[in-house]
Amino acid sequence: MIKNFVHLHTHSHYSLLDGMAKISELVARAKELRMPALAITDHGVMYGAIEFYEKAREAGIKPIIGCEVYLTKNHKEKNDFKSGEKNHHLVLLAKNQEGYRNLLKIVSLGHLEGFYYKPRVDKNILRRYSAGLIALSACNAGEIPRLIEIGKKEKAEKVIKEYQAIFGKDDFYLEIQPHSQSKELNNIIKKLSLTTGASLVATSDIHYVKPEDKEVQDILLCVQSGKKIDDADRISLKEFDLHFKTSEEMRSAFLDVPEACDNTLKIADKCNLTIEIGKLLLPTFPTVKGETAENLLYKLCDEGAKKRYGQNLKNCEDKVRERFEYEAETIKRMGFSSYLLIVQDFVNWAKKNGVVVGPGRGSAAGSLISYLLGITEIDPLKYALLFERFLNPDRISMPDIDVDFADDRRDEVIEYVSKKYGKERVAQIITFGTMAARASIRDVGRVLNYPYELCDRVAKMVPMMTDFNKALKTANDLKDIYQKDPAVRKMIDYARRLEGVARHASRHACGVIIAPEDLTNFAPLQYASNDDKTIIAQYEMKSVEKVGLLKMDFLGLKNLTLLQKTVDIIKYRHKREIDLNDLPLNDQKAFELFQRGETTGFFQFESAGMRRYLKKLRPTVFEDLIAMAALYRPGPLNSGMVDEFIARKHGKRKIIFSHPSMEMALKNTYGVIVYQEQVMQLSKDMAGFTGGEADTLRKGMGKKIAELILKLREDFVKGCVKKGIKKEIAEKAFTDMEKFAEYGFNRSHATCYAMIGYQTAYLKGNYPAEFMAALMTDSFSRPDKVAQYAASCRRAGILILPPDINLSDQACTSERLADGRYGVRLGLLAIKNVGYHAVLSILAAREKGGAFTSLSDLFAKTDSRSTTKRVVQSLIQ
Repeated sequence: MIKNFVHLHTHSHYSLLDGMAKISELVARAKELRMPALAITDHGVMYGAIEFYEKAREAGIKPIIGCEVYLTKNHKEKNDFKSGEKNHHLVLLAKNQEGYRNLLKIVSLGHLEGFYYKPRVDKNILRRYSAGLIALSACNAGEIPRLIEIGKKEKAEKVIKEYQAIFGKDDFYLEIQPHSQSKELNNIIKKLSLTTGASLVATSDIHYVKPEDKEVQDILLCVQSGKKIDDADRISLKEFDLHFKTSEEMRSAFLDVPEACDNTLKIADKCNLTIEIGKLLLPTFPTVKGETAENLLYKLCDEGAKKRYGQNLKNCEDKVRERFEYEAETIKRMGFSSYLLIVQDFVNWAKKNGVVVGPGRGSAAGSLISYLLGITEIDPLKYALLFERFLNPDRISMPDIDVDFADDRRDEVIEYVSKKYGKERVAQIITFGTMAARASIRDVGRVLNYPYELCDRVAKMVPMMTDFNKALKTANDLKDIYQKDPAVRKMIDYARRLEGVARHASRHACGVIIAPEDLTNFAPLQYASNDDKTIIAQYEMKSVEKVGLLKMDFLGLKNLTLLQKTVDIIKYRHKREIDLNDLPLNDQKAFELFQRGETTGFFQFESAGMRRYLKKLRPTVFEDLIAMAALYRPGPLNSGMVDEFIARKHGKRKIIFSHPSMEMALKNTYGVIVYQEQVMQLSKDMAGFTGGEADTLRKGMGKKIAELILKLREDFVKGCVKKGIKKEIAEKAFTDMEKFAEYGFNRSHATCYAMIGYQTAYLKGNYPAEFMAALMTDSFSRPDKVAQYAASCRRAGILILPPDINLSDQACTSERLADGRYGVRLGLLAIKNVGYHAVLSILAAREKGGAFTSLSDLFAKTDSRSTTKRVVQSLIQ
């Protein structure tokens, strides 16, 4: 029986370079071949490390985490490619936690300090961070193989000894590879092993799983490089056999040196890295000496109670005090006091510095403490929002507080956080764009040199957001052409193999990490791009959370910027301060806009379909807006819930409660289960569930966990019967809850977003010219939108006033005419081909010297260095 073999190289599809093998496929193949261990060594990055680690462990395979780094003489200096200087490959494997941390630092330094076409490190970095690492000499792109190939065998021997000195004689290995290295090169390496005492190891790059995938791999390289399959000057790896080889294949390639394969097992025995998954790595909020986070939290909440309720916590109503005490005890027990302090700190900093912050987002609005701290602006007691939807006291999981900021100032808040906790502890995160079905067809078709019209037609046969497996079953036209046209079948077969492969990496739109110490202790870092020097973690969102790092979403919301601009124009024109968080919620003008469906520019309420339903609903109270924010989604629309809700509101259908205990939870939605929180409240009111049990029920129903639902049904019915509710009523109620839970929406989230919609309606209803001026300013880059909004103004009787060199600001403003009518004066930046600096020069000159009386006066007053006569002429015209 042949002894097993450990693969010490894989290149997952995360490498974004040349690997199409998905991690799940690699692990499945290793399990099939009964491999005891598998290593991942992507080029210069560690993108797939955590996913690989988890999936390998689940399959009973030892995961070996590594990286194939690029080595240069001095990582801070640019390579002189003209002189033939190259980056050498070197494979590093983590033996333990120390080695893993050192690997994270090496990879991070390669990107943050040494990036020049590739992320590069040098031997000084290796010396500093060599502990806990095993090094392999790499393929024929390694330093030693390259020296051998140019005839510098003696120099190669010296370099081997240098690596042995860095990593230790027992932890540096000379690689030999089948197929991808010549026999002559392998033979010289074998001889150097004898003269230097460096052990041999047989390795194999894996870029695809099966031999027949070689063609697909070639297609992928063409896609990545923008080439076609018949281009003569393109990159290709077809001369190499890079499939997932069996132990038999590897051992048969090196029958003369069986120890080379045996050493893969020895290396696997040395590598015993454990990465803690699920451990929370929360940063500590800085407090004064002797003060705990819990004490500071109480102090800030007490101050918040005075602001929200007019008195301190001790003197608040029983329901406020009791809710606070319950939440505070839960937060303390779960260890999240610092987390909430961190969030309130940057939210309140933003508010103090004039950055508009949303009223809340997601389940955090269900927390009274969030409200008292100023994180949210929605009173959870007033709107019957449940704390357990935010934090379940029965299970410890990270709270999720995402915050909306005005999109034009979001980066200022991130910069504040970075300065407060240290740039080495704060980063944004990476996200990967993958090849979807439609895009894969177009890409493969282009590579195969198929006519664009054919590729486009076939791609459009795939329903949006549908994968190939489903499309080929449900899309009859696609299925038909696939079966009848061999050329199309070939294109689709290639595209199916590439579906889901990572296409590019970019900065996540909103994710930010705050670590308790240097981030490179927990994740590898890099810059977002050559042009964007934002530091991001190489682990994507799920991996970041799995290693325990605190990830929060700082979202930039354009609608908040619109609200701020409107408020600014009102202040400028009317000398009136508008507090968006202190508006009356019964404004008739605001509700009339919703009733007429005039919701252009309204967050969550401006789509054509939403406007149709608003006209049917004719909302009269804020609760109606909350419901519409929750109901206008495919599930409720297709199930008829929206029509049922509207019919009950207008008395066309009777509102019936199967039991009086259901009325409290359902009265605001006319007896229709709209929100997840209603399912939770019903279980508490009818069956006596605790808040934690109610949240578990909500989650079980939402995710259709059959076994859990069965158990909870039994508990629910027993609880109802115990409270005097008939069994048949209890069973029907549970069935209804289960049915509606599939579509139920987070009420906390719906309330927050309905509030933004209402704030918008209030401003538009009461200050229409100011609102439209702000809306049009936000659309300067979209002339079609400006024209659309201008037409809306005219229909509403608001005049559109042309740009005026003496009256216009850079943005649109409202203006009252002599006859009492209001108009929107177009800003100077609305003029095509007029730049920002030119406008600033004109405004500065006007402020300094008063109105311009003539063209020559304008030329004389403006700065000719930034405002040319041609630009000024275009402004006048």
